[in-house]
Amino acid sequence: MKKTLATAILVALGCVSAASQAEVRFNGFASIVAGTTMDEDQSLFGYSDGISFKPESLFALQASSDLSEGLTATAQLMARGENDFNAEFEWAYLTYELSHSAQISAGRMRIPFYRYSDFLDVGYAYNWVRPPQSVYRMVFSTYDGISALYNHSIGYWDSSIQVVYGAYEGDINLLSNNDPSELSGITGVNWTVGNDWLTARAVYMMAETSISFENDPDPAQTLNQGIALFGATFPAAASGLEVKEDDGTFFGLGVTMDLGDFIIDSEITSVEVDDSIVATQEQFYISVGYRLDGMVIYGVYESSEDKNDDNYSADLPAYVNHPVLGDVFPQATYRALLMSQDQEVTEYSLGAKFDFHPAANFKVEYSIRETTNFDVNTMAMVDQDDRNVLSAGINVVF
Repeated sequence: MKKTLATAILVALGCVSAASQAEVRFNGFASIVAGTTMDEDQSLFGYSDGISFKPESLFALQASSDLSEGLTATAQLMARGENDFNAEFEWAYLTYELSHSAQISAGRMRIPFYRYSDFLDVGYAYNWVRPPQSVYRMVFSTYDGISALYNHSIGYWDSSIQVVYGAYEGDINLLSNNDPSELSGITGVNWTVGNDWLTARAVYMMAETSISFENDPDPAQTLNQGIALFGATFPAAASGLEVKEDDGTFFGLGVTMDLGDFIIDSEITSVEVDDSIVATQEQFYISVGYRLDGMVIYGVYESSEDKNDDNYSADLPAYVNHPVLGDVFPQATYRALLMSQDQEVTEYSLGAKFDFHPAANFKVEYSIRETTNFDVNTMAMVDQDDRNVLSAGINVVF
């Protein structure tokens, strides 16, 4: 059904463009990526201990039409291997050029969280097999709304200011892979400045955030039971677990330095949802690449920390004899629920990109991830087994 609808809309675009004598331009990109973990019973980036081409392979086709007098229409279809290559609209929007330096867009667009957000899926556009996942980990990448963009110069610097407003509704992976969520009133600004060797950016986003735990994979439904338990007697504590119309914020800084033979990329981000079980996330990466005869050799260091603030457990009783549940320990249970989201991740990657064709490149990358999670049995952070992934892929643009 999705494929049929997408095809029909593209055909319709073609018919409309023919009728109005507007030109429709098509371009696209693709990545064919294979990967495997190096040990049994491990998974990372969607790979396990057998070679798979599905998790990160994709094919995309973009159609854009100049409707004259500054108005353009753009739509992008994306088929991802992880979704069995079922084609879906990644974005679809209209843009009106107010002047040579200002434009406004409306529709479904990429949300500018990161340095490489605009071409997040275009593997050809960056050196890595995948952007550093400790930072590029937001569970959604598009929004429905409007965007205003203003480009100008400040002395020898090029400057770009983007203001966005909109909403997102869809599934995210907090407790499960499909927790229904709604982010309303997404408001943010993204400012990028650069010259011939240095690019710097800052971004700030905020939204009213709600996430449902109806698909909690825990058979005991511990979190939902905890919310119900605390809600009757300790409503503030229950509210501290729920994600219901809570203020969410995203802040990021990034810098790219092109020093000729050397390329340095770095970003640092912070994500917070106030008064909820969502842990505050702080992460960064630094990547150093070296150009050598049509190739780039690179190394990446990444780090992330998820940590919850405990504002309520001190006010909870240590023990209660519940008429239905029997002996319960509200204080310890509350702390365990909050700390279950705590995590520390360190990742190292080495790789190389080979530019073997003007419109294609080949990449290979080896990544090691070290993870420390909170263990409810010991009530302490415990080191997990390292996970290692070898991946390689071809990326093309057309």
